[in-house]
Amino acid sequence: MNHPDPVTELLGVARRAAAAGAAVLASRNGDALEVSNKGDSGDWVTAFDVAAENAVRNAITAARPQDTITGEEHGTTRPTDPSGYRWSIDPLDGTTNFIRNIVYYATSVAVADPDGVWLAGVVHAPALNRIYYAARGQGAWLEESGRVTRLEGPVAGRAGQILATGFSYDPAVRTEQAALLGELMDGFADVRRLGSAALDLCLVADGTHDAYGERGLNEHDFSAGALIAEEAGCWVRRPRLTSPLDGGPAAADRLAAWTCAGTLELSGKFPL
Repeated sequence: MNHPDPVTELLGVARRAAAAGAAVLASRNGDALEVSNKGDSGDWVTAFDVAAENAVRNAITAARPQDTITGEEHGTTRPTDPSGYRWSIDPLDGTTNFIRNIVYYATSVAVADPDGVWLAGVVHAPALNRIYYAARGQGAWLEESGRVTRLEGPVAGRAGQILATGFSYDPAVRTEQAALLGELMDGFADVRRLGSAALDLCLVADGTHDAYGERGLNEHDFSAGALIAEEAGCWVRRPRLTSPLDGGPAAADRLAAWTCAGTLELSGKFPL
């Protein structure tokens, strides 16, 4: 009897978990959003965030009860006898888009081995009808309307290059980001701000964006998308942040750290 290799098996769990979260998001009802504010102005949480995270966690735990889970809404869940594998989940990346019925939102699920190496990641965007996924060493893929396409990143050196980025909810940080934007855009024809870091990374992987760079992301924002971009052959820079298992990074450290992806030729465009 043939057993799937561990990475393929983890990807299967990630796909099922992301699908469970995305199914909650797909039931979006504008009258039932139950919106609350969880901190900075514009940083919203909805009943759908919480329900989607519960669905993702239940799917992971059913398949792998000894794995640790770190998530946006419910923090860290450690089993009594942990396997060493850890899941990083964002049930709803792009909450403001979701509230306003802007289609760029997704459930993001990724898993790392005991050494912290990301092994599988899925970004499931129900309003786009797209599932981006990758397993380490197996390439990056897009499933859209039943069609599966291998992702190979943006075309190097093409004219009219587009930079994707994002901005902080904090006015002082946003002012700094705005001041840097002109320099950051040097060599790019235009800029996009879609409001979902996970999908921005996937859109570099599929060649829509030429590059993406943003300060201040949490690990759950980039864990799946960065692996997908990497497996699509992109240059990727993840921030070196304190693990959520150790309490996560200080706000100042997180806000100073860049997450970037693009073609290798564009790697020098972003501040260190």
